Amino acid sequence: MVDLILTTFDWVPEPPRGYVRDIRVRWALEEAGLPYRVESVPFRARNAEHFAHQPFGQVPWLTDGDISIFESGAILLHLGERSDALLPADPRDRSDAKEWLFAALNSVEAASLPWSILVFSGESHDTAAWKILDGFLKLHRLQRMEPVLAGREWLARSFSVADILMADVLRLVDRFDGLANYPACRDYVARATARPSFVKARADQMAHFAAAD
Repeated sequence: MVDLILTTFDWVPEPPRGYVRDIRVRWALEEAGLPYRVESVPFRARNAEHFAHQPFGQVPWLTDGDISIFESGAILLHLGERSDALLPADPRDRSDAKEWLFAALNSVEAASLPWSILVFSGESHDTAAWKILDGFLKLHRLQRMEPVLAGREWLARSFSVADILMADVLRLVDRFDGLANYPACRDYVARATARPSFVKARADQMAHFAAAD
């Protein structure tokens, strides 16, 4: 019996399709070969049950038996405990994977998400807000990631949840050509998203949202 349930929205507008964060969980589940099913909650009408599982009214959350987990990083760590395909067995490599998972969320995404919001909103590149956020992302995050990714295939030797998160964070930047001057970052995203598990996860997400049109 399948005891892993991934909950996401029943529909989203076209621009975020392929980037909604349930893709991180789909990717991890496919990578580990863990059986799961997908359930939906309304995008337009978020009710009390939704907020009981996800207090910010977002998605995804994962139900594992009587455990309900929100936040993609927490979900990936939980799944990593269930599969060596997601977290290395070697203690040092396992520590590295956890370290980079948090770096993807707290350092890189913390800089890239405000930048991406300005892009989505059509912010002029001449404004002070754009110059500050663009400079911070590129100088203090992408420029620091470039030599790291130039020197290794994956962040913790073998592919792990750290790569799922870091690649997903960076591919949103790449969507808007933010990695144009960072070839190692671009190559890393290309390597990660060429994996069959990502290809299936993205196709499944796109089909899920398209079915509600």
